[in-house]
Amino acid sequence: MDWLTLDEDEELVWSGKPHKSSLIPALIVGVPLSLVLVGLLVIASAYLYRENTQYVVTTDALYRKSGVLSRDVQRIDFGKVQNTSYSQGFFGTRFGYGTVDISTAGGSGVEMQFQSVPDPRQVQEAINKRVKATRGDASSESGETKADVLDEILDELRGIRAALDAEDARDAPAGDAGKSPDATLFEEDSNASSLDE
Repeated sequence: MDWLTLDEDEELVWSGKPHKSSLIPALIVGVPLSLVLVGLLVIASAYLYRENTQYVVTTDALYRKSGVLSRDVQRIDFGKVQNTSYSQGFFGTRFGYGTVDISTAGGSGVEMQFQSVPDPRQVQEAINKRVKATRGDASSESGETKADVLDEILDELRGIRAALDAEDARDAPAGDAGKSPDATLFEEDSNASSLDE
């Protein structure tokens, strides 16, 4: 694959292109229309799309290459993948191909599609395994679990509360040191109302 350059530690997990049977709908439409030459364009464009499209799953990311006259390469790191799903149409169900949709965090809808891939369920499972492995690696690299992070946040909140309580105690008059700020305010209001009388 001359269009793909992998990092040193990046390895190929899966590679594929649209299923041969994905040309059947183009043939069904194109053959009758071939009498007016439009059908030949339909068939040729479907064939060129299939031959010039490739999907790759590596240990680090997802890649999609497409384009007949030009080349368009899209990459999504596994850390950004939020959701995956697959679907199969009428012909896809009969001939064993379908589309895998990949959504990313912060993206708007589907960011990448593996269209007409053989056995889309297996491809989706391979992607999901890599996503889970990547997230597991990220948490093990930092050495922190979710519980550790929550404990750190709780400790910080306790420290902030202690600092605020110490500041309130320092700002309170000497005779009110043991009282809560609400009790001090209540006493000041009652003293002010007795002076008014």
